Amino acid sequence: MLPVHTLTPHLYVPTPARPLRAKRRFLRADTQVVPHAHPWPQLTFSVAGVIRVVTAGGTYIVPPSRAVWLPATVEHSITVVEDAELQTLYFHPGHLPAGGPWDACVVLEVSDLLRALVLALDTTPDRAGMGADDALLHRESLVVPLLHDELGRAGTVRMGVPLPSDKRLRSLCERVLQDPTRHATLEAWARDTGASARTVARLFQRELGTTFMQWRQQVVLARALPLIAGGRPLAQVADALGYDSASAFSAMFRKALGAPPSRFLVRARNTPAVRRN
Repeated sequence: MLPVHTLTPHLYVPTPARPLRAKRRFLRADTQVVPHAHPWPQLTFSVAGVIRVVTAGGTYIVPPSRAVWLPATVEHSITVVEDAELQTLYFHPGHLPAGGPWDACVVLEVSDLLRALVLALDTTPDRAGMGADDALLHRESLVVPLLHDELGRAGTVRMGVPLPSDKRLRSLCERVLQDPTRHATLEAWARDTGASARTVARLFQRELGTTFMQWRQQVVLARALPLIAGGRPLAQVADALGYDSASAFSAMFRKALGAPPSRFLVRARNTPAVRRN
């Protein structure tokens, strides 16, 4: 039985007086955080380890030094791919950073400055009858505006895999997510669902605005990133994902994400974890 993480968002409620609250937690691999939603937006940042965040509209891979933004009321679940240390920020809906795609789920790059600001936030939970002291409130009044500015400058990363609402296509997509190398062609995948390849191709365009092969590439990238973050040799990653060689896989990776695997997560590998609370 997989471990289930206990939720405690009521201890970190953002308010006009403290519009940004931070929660730090260490989660073991294979931990499941059950589907839930908050009335406020949140940013989940991986200090160390890899997690997968799933919403009705897609699944998002979050390796170290990346973060996933979730708008208010979006139901989501979390699976811990490898032991992870997370810093989750809860934002008061009336105090959001300027600019940015804050009405959609998105994976963001985390700069060195943004990381430092995130880790500088107080992560003490609320306690009955005890508010924050003046020194803490003053510190937050200095940190939060700069954090908002840096977050508004953060670039987006294509680590999301969109999921359709159509039940037939959703079933096929979930099978691909479970084992993207099971079949090499859309025709073979379509036979598994009893639909024609033409029908499935039309559904992909209508539901997701992309082709099957383009969507499957995102699935492959989502599978590859945790393996790379975990230190798996590139040749093994390429083989596990159905590529004939490491160079062929690297070429796809570079074209999709703008950098080779060796550079994409180099900062993540060299980033030490913070001390657990």
